[in-house]
Amino acid sequence: MAVVRKDGRPHVTPVWFLIDDSDPEGAHVVFMTGATSLKGRALRRDPHFALCVDDEEPPFSFVLLECTAELSEDPVALLDWGTRIGARYMGAERGAEFGARNAVPGEYLVRARVDRVTAQANLAD
Repeated sequence: MAVVRKDGRPHVTPVWFLIDDSDPEGAHVVFMTGATSLKGRALRRDPHFALCVDDEEPPFSFVLLECTAELSEDPVALLDWGTRIGARYMGAERGAEFGARNAVPGEYLVRARVDRVTAQANLAD
């Protein structure tokens, strides 16, 4: 994901995320980050960010999401989404461990509206 630093330079970092498609108004990207991390501070200052997801297998594809974030410190939501995110990346048996470790004071749950999608499939074809 990419945010803009206070001095205008980009900051790009990987994030563990999920897509929440339960809202009839549109999909949302959901992830967690520390409130005092560079990402957290940048999103508090300016809620806009971009997330690029690529397929590393030939013929290669990508999707770029431009988003607007809402930040929450709700402990119930942090635990719920943290557990789901952990299950995606660590397996169902360790999802609760990740959720509990990260649903703590000083952590943000980022729920972001997808404003624009750019995608290309089969780049190598």
